[in-house]
Amino acid sequence: MIKIMVNKYKRNCIADSLKDYCLLSKEGDSIEITEWANGEGYDISISGCWNKAFSITHGEFKAMKRLIKTLRKEPGERIK
Repeated sequence: MIKIMVNKYKRNCIADSLKDYCLLSKEGDSIEITEWANGEGYDISISGCWNKAFSITHGEFKAMKRLIKTLRKEPGERIK
């Protein structure tokens, strides 16, 4: 007999409509972010005309934010 181990977790999750964030969104488009059970990252699900789902660690998220900030900066402006 095969014994199957099952773990049950309660995870933090938040969702919102995309209408206040994205000009291309339509009625019913939404985003949902769920924190991993181990607290080291997030599962992100975006529903709309192009459904997307991906996972990202805290370090990947930090790198992404910094790179976007760098893309948006004015010449000569320092990035914190």
